[in-house]
Amino acid sequence: MKINKFFYLFALLFMALSLVSCSEVDDTEEEFVNWQNTNETYFNTLYSSVSEKIKAGDTSWKIIKNYSLPDESSTYTSSAKDHIIVEVLEEGTGAGCPLFTDSVRCHYSGRLLPSTSYKDGYVFDKSYYGTFNEATASPAEFVVSGLVDGFATALQNMHIGDSWRVYIPYQLGYGTSDSNSIPGYSTLIFDIKLVSYHRAGAGVPDFK
Repeated sequence: MKINKFFYLFALLFMALSLVSCSEVDDTEEEFVNWQNTNETYFNTLYSSVSEKIKAGDTSWKIIKNYSLPDESSTYTSSAKDHIIVEVLEEGTGAGCPLFTDSVRCHYSGRLLPSTSYKDGYVFDKSYYGTFNEATASPAEFVVSGLVDGFATALQNMHIGDSWRVYIPYQLGYGTSDSNSIPGYSTLIFDIKLVSYHRAGAGVPDFK
């Protein structure tokens, strides 16, 4: 009789733990429901609409091919996933652009597409605290070659003072696998302002 009671209690405990586990898994799935299709559809739709805007003469948008890909030829033709999409928020006045081997200082924030709990998209990283204030914020320092392809592509086409909103397909971001708080198949949306760039070997001066 005691043995039966023991197994009965064990069964109840196992069921309770199973329910908790399922609940946690379900919560994760609901946060980013149908995530791959949502992100692919969003980016492909944006790519098509921006292409039409550019054809119509809208200069506030750009479509830029991944820096590491070759020019189109008889053996290679690029598609939407090989590009980043840029909305120009502010045009800078600096000359030249960073090289792949350069270091940069920039302000940035990165977010995902809207999900269950984040109607404006989950902010997974940014270079400042609270609301952005250029007068008080210190820009982050990066080596261009150490960044995901989409971010590196954007920087290599920016001038000092440029402020861009950059849409990066998951193929040029973190791919199909989860990366810390970023689920696989995520389109990345970055607001980037380029403050300065510095050639390899020249050193990066302290920011003032």
